[in-house]
Amino acid sequence: MAKEFGRSARVSSEMQKELSFILQRIVKDSRLGFVTINEVDLTKDLAVAKIYFTVLNADADGKKNHVKWLNQLAPVIRHELAKRMRLRHISELRFLYDDSFDTGMRVAELLSDIDKADTDAEQE
Repeated sequence: MAKEFGRSARVSSEMQKELSFILQRIVKDSRLGFVTINEVDLTKDLAVAKIYFTVLNADADGKKNHVKWLNQLAPVIRHELAKRMRLRHISELRFLYDDSFDTGMRVAELLSDIDKADTDAEQE
C-alpha cells in the first residue's frame, strides 16, 4: 500500500510552518513587509526548496525587491530553519513571488465587470 503523503510533502508542510514563524518572529529586517508563505515546493531529494510567497500591499517594484531581499537573507533563514527542523541536510532556499493571488483578483475583477455590463444591458 502506497503512502498517501510522501516524505517530501510532509517535510514541505513542516518547512512552510517553520518559515512562517521565522519570518514573523526571528528575522528583524525593516525592509520586509507582511510576508505570507503560500507554498513550499521541494525536489524529491529535498536538496532545493522553492518558496512561494506573497506580500501585503506591495507594488511591482516592492514585489521584486522582496524577492531580492529574501534571497539575500536565505542563508540566515536557512540557518534558523536548521535549528528548528530535525533534518540531516537543509534544502537550499529559493524565494519566488506567488502571483496566483494577483491573477485571481484580476479574474474576479473582470468577471465582476462582465456581470455589471450584463446587468446594465438587461436594464436598458
